[in-house]
Amino acid sequence: MNNRFFVLSVYNPFFQFIILIVVLFFLIEITKKLTKSYVIRNAIEPHRRLLILKFSYFIYYTLTLFIALIIFGINFKEVIVFASSILAVLGVGFFAQWSILSNITAGVLLFFYHPMRIGNTIKILDKDYDFTGEIKNITSFYVVLHIPEGNREITIPNTIILYKSIELLKDEKK
Repeated sequence: MNNRFFVLSVYNPFFQFIILIVVLFFLIEITKKLTKSYVIRNAIEPHRRLLILKFSYFIYYTLTLFIALIIFGINFKEVIVFASSILAVLGVGFFAQWSILSNITAGVLLFFYHPMRIGNTIKILDKDYDFTGEIKNITSFYVVLHIPEGNREITIPNTIILYKSIELLKDEKK
């Protein structure tokens, strides 16, 4: 094979890596545009767009890392063993802290399917959690609620918000 053309060959790991990086940046740009249109179309807060983008980037970068390892000669079986070992350790850790895993899952469900948004006033309809206040932030683990009585902020785990009845109160200012 002629060495001049080997550099441009798809069998060259360096060329494959360059293609991988180009595809990564292409995916990132497409994700930005799709997320922006999704946020506008569904009237979602801008901070939620950032969370979607961060999660997407994490997946893209992780896949890019594994593909790059394979391109540069790491055996696919070794990559799978490594990835499954990492996931097993994370799984054991999350199982040990079941509430963390359930809060993350509840956070995802609240993020995409619950009608409450930052700035809404809500009332939790439960004898143990009798709170009425304005939502200041929604995170992966908890909701920050501003309680006007006593001018205080409390954090409520996402599982509480998901499992308890919530009343969205009408904003009297509007």
